[in-house]
Amino acid sequence: MGTREVSPQSWRGDSARAFHALRSRWRTASLASGWPFPTDWAVAEVDLVCEAVLAGTDPDQALVELGRARARAGSGLGETLQDVAALHAVLTVPEDHDGLVSADPDATPARLLRVTAMAWSDVLVQQLAQSEVRDGLTGLNNTAYLRARLREIYRAAAAGGFEARSRYVLVVVDADLGHTTGWSRLAAMVLLADVLHTAFDGGQTLATIGPATMVVLAQRDGRLSERTAATRWLTTERLGVDPQLRQVGVPSVRLEPLPATHENACRLVAELARTPGH
Repeated sequence: MGTREVSPQSWRGDSARAFHALRSRWRTASLASGWPFPTDWAVAEVDLVCEAVLAGTDPDQALVELGRARARAGSGLGETLQDVAALHAVLTVPEDHDGLVSADPDATPARLLRVTAMAWSDVLVQQLAQSEVRDGLTGLNNTAYLRARLREIYRAAAAGGFEARSRYVLVVVDADLGHTTGWSRLAAMVLLADVLHTAFDGGQTLATIGPATMVVLAQRDGRLSERTAATRWLTTERLGVDPQLRQVGVPSVRLEPLPATHENACRLVAELARTPGH
């Protein structure tokens, strides 16, 4: 299936106007065809697809990146392929067409759907391979489970007409384990996990997201400050019992506000895991 079939001449160009027009019409068509969460649609990979189309180049690799991004964000395969169908529908009607564009997966070239679906499936297979929801060392939930809980919260927020960040926050605990090895490192992580279980005992989601980073997905209730203070105090007390564990120092305990969208929340979690103390 050649590029000419998916990027008609009327949609080619390198102007900002052409880019924003294509992106806007694609978003409108996707929402009209059933995309469930408008705030989650606009990801960086959407821009890559638009750029490929306007440049008249093969969009396959850009669609691969889009398929992976949708899977990582928790979007279903059906809605992901419907989104691609919306793009194709926009590209196959005149640019000056009035009214909504109807997305039809059955009319979309099989190649576009196939490369997107395969990329989406690759991510799903990787996630299934890591489907154990608990970290073996700390007993806390893993990153995949945290992402799933975040998606549930953003869905509930959208249905309830409120912002997730107005009711929930991430409590981030970072430990400096650069001077510890072997038993001391393992013991420090186990002790920190025990502290979180003690301080946040009300059904909050506790997760290990990095080699020395843990988070709590907690409600912004009247006990949040008390629980956070207890975490700081207990970590200092328990790590100070053993001379080797004292090298860890005082772990950082801080509140990290949730972003406006689930997609950005997942990116925040990934960033926190990569850069402790961020």
